[in-house]
Amino acid sequence: MSDDEFREDFPALSEEIETGGTQKHRIDGVRVMSEDEPEPAVVHFTPGVIDYIRRCDTSEQAIEIVEYLLKRGELSQKEANAIKVQLRSDGIRSFGAKKERDHYLHHGLDSD
Repeated sequence: MSDDEFREDFPALSEEIETGGTQKHRIDGVRVMSEDEPEPAVVHFTPGVIDYIRRCDTSEQAIEIVEYLLKRGELSQKEANAIKVQLRSDGIRSFGAKKERDHYLHHGLDSD
């Protein structure tokens, strides 16, 4: 990388290097966790059939997931049939908008 490219890509950093000056910020205190404070609770989330369906692109993919969960005993035959009926009559997006990759990373566990 040439000097000109570096200046263009990193103007503030190149200015600090050239002038020898850096920005300084005063830190007034440091937060310390006392031994009496409980550790934050870890939230565990196990996706359900609807979470899996909302990641599908087609009804065929959703039916494949329903069949798999039924085979594993995670869905009853009645639940599987109800989901398939809804898929055929109302379509895949009747279960909610498509959840993209890293959905929970970007939106958290509380969002739909």
